[in-house]
Amino acid sequence: MATTAKLEVQNGDLLQSVQAFLQMLMDEGGVAGLLTPLHMGPGVVMPALVTEPERLKQADPLAPAFPLNAARIAARLTRGGSPGGALAAVLRPCEVRAFVELVKLNQGNLEDLSIISVDCLGAYSNADYRRFAAGREPLAATGLFASQSLAGRTPEPADLSLAKACRACEHPVSHNADITLGLVGLRGADHILVKAHTPRGEALLARLRLPDIAEPAERKDALAELVAGRTAFRDRMFEETRQATASMPQLADYLTACVGCYNCRAACPVCYCRECVFLTDVFDHKPWQYLGWAKGKSALRLPTDTVLFHLTRLAHMSLSCVGCGQCSNACPNDVPVMELFRTVAARTQEAFAYEPGRSPDEPIPLSVFQAKEFAEVTGGRD
Repeated sequence: MATTAKLEVQNGDLLQSVQAFLQMLMDEGGVAGLLTPLHMGPGVVMPALVTEPERLKQADPLAPAFPLNAARIAARLTRGGSPGGALAAVLRPCEVRAFVELVKLNQGNLEDLSIISVDCLGAYSNADYRRFAAGREPLAATGLFASQSLAGRTPEPADLSLAKACRACEHPVSHNADITLGLVGLRGADHILVKAHTPRGEALLARLRLPDIAEPAERKDALAELVAGRTAFRDRMFEETRQATASMPQLADYLTACVGCYNCRAACPVCYCRECVFLTDVFDHKPWQYLGWAKGKSALRLPTDTVLFHLTRLAHMSLSCVGCGQCSNACPNDVPVMELFRTVAARTQEAFAYEPGRSPDEPIPLSVFQAKEFAEVTGGRD
């Protein structure tokens, strides 16, 4: 099921056209509150819940800025009762996938939210986005990034590159959104593709009364080319990470700069536990324990338990990891956490033939019991 329409590009300005679409959602689509990235100040783009269409002049879903994964915000807006009005959220594809995982974990509700997604052109790290936006009018900077990216050129300054998580992401389009705004493959076109994927999306599109259009064949080819390049980068990243973490001593060296700040845990959209075991008495070690361990090794790295922390996180959430890269984005010491988590998550997800966020009807494997799972291990016994 999919219905496609076109949104005219106003004055050659993609961002202005996207803003116009969001305003239509509020004016004609019956949306009372819209969660969308909004410019909050120089070099700062953050999710905001907009209730006045006038504020959408600062909305910027195309900005190459990704300070946090908004899936948990969407979950907070939909969990535990009606919000008191129709809500919509503009989410990146990885945010949609993470939100679907949170819904499966009873942390959010798909019924109370219309999801709008835009083809993801990628984003810079927090520090690199500030460099990119420095000295530029914020909306103009986004327009430069979008136009150059869609034309296949590297946006200025040339010494910046997108975050590794974005370069390794094989999901530039969301198929679980109610509506997708398509940009890729429309190079030089005078419109944006608007595609509904769900009955709710079709109902929204009908209220907007946009003209119908067929999805152009060149879009499929452009997306395939984009995904092929990202997949090749991802596979190289996986191999480099496997070689760097092939043994426990190597893994310890890989994580040696970790200071135990837990920023990666806080930034992860699918790390949802209300109480973390690493903040309980289990890891509240006594002074004599530290001294004993130090005597046994001649020197004890402090803080302790950093490798165990990351291994525990992997055990908890590698099946639901969507590869958004916020763990690395939040790390103060540039530990390549994303590379490790994506590499391990890929193997875990492959073992269960599971793709996080693929379908809200597909349960997370370890949340259900399968009597004959992994027959190669159990020998086929019940």
